[in-house]
Amino acid sequence: MSIPIPIRLYNAVETSETIRFNQLHKGDGGRVGYEKKCKKCQNILEAKDIIKGYEFAPDQYVIMEDEDFQKVKLKSTRIIEIEAFVDAKEVPVTWFESPYYLGPDGVVAVQSFNLLREALREAKRVGVGRIVLHDREDVVLIMAEGEGILLERLHDPHTIRKIENVPQLDAQEKVSADHLEVTRRIIQLMSKKVTEIDMRDRYQNALRELITAKIEGQQIIATPEEPLTPAVDIMSVLKADLEKLERKPMAVATGEKAAKAGKAAPKATKGKKAAVESADEEPEEAVTTKRRKRA
Repeated sequence: MSIPIPIRLYNAVETSETIRFNQLHKGDGGRVGYEKKCKKCQNILEAKDIIKGYEFAPDQYVIMEDEDFQKVKLKSTRIIEIEAFVDAKEVPVTWFESPYYLGPDGVVAVQSFNLLREALREAKRVGVGRIVLHDREDVVLIMAEGEGILLERLHDPHTIRKIENVPQLDAQEKVSADHLEVTRRIIQLMSKKVTEIDMRDRYQNALRELITAKIEGQQIIATPEEPLTPAVDIMSVLKADLEKLERKPMAVATGEKAAKAGKAAPKATKGKKAAVESADEEPEEAVTTKRRKRA
């Protein structure tokens, strides 16, 4: 048994706000182009001269033709096949690849869409399923988010490295009780709601201001960085930080202050709508969710 719900998929991240640069010729300011050159014969190649190969051993390749890719090509069904509903806590955050928003595709789909959203919210579960778009199949997770539904593309769990492989991790190294108590106190004094924290990208904002200043011909003065002094006695550093916090308690942000702190930096362009999900910059994707009931 399946219940189709027509929906559309939208990008949750505004990538157009990211500042990007072009490479220019220092001599005349011309754009730098790239030619595809064969490393063996040094000839400049055209698109028709290039094929794809997989290196299975040093300098040994298996050639893949267009016909080969057609054999494994997946048809974009634009249907989310929900395989199961799970507790969100069971899904490690390292599995998350990229977020998207789901919305109903047309007035007729609103009631079914709202039903799925509220059922997910009340059950405190998230749906795990698969979707095929642009010849690519992804395992996805869907969850209630405000008045809509959030879809997360998931990494293949087998591609996630184990944290145990990080060098110099030593769980046997004893932590001083005194150090732990002071650090716990610092954490307590610095605790606040995430909405009270300024989460803006300060580098992007500073870069945008720098570009604007250079366009206007202003003189740019670099601020020298203060050298970092390695901490020899960690307890002294912790106590110094704790004394500063206790002498000047952190003010709790009011609704007005929190709003100012969370206010986004001026955008380069205004009136932008949510970007539509599409690897090839295509129009928004109409997708259908389907709940599959196992026999």
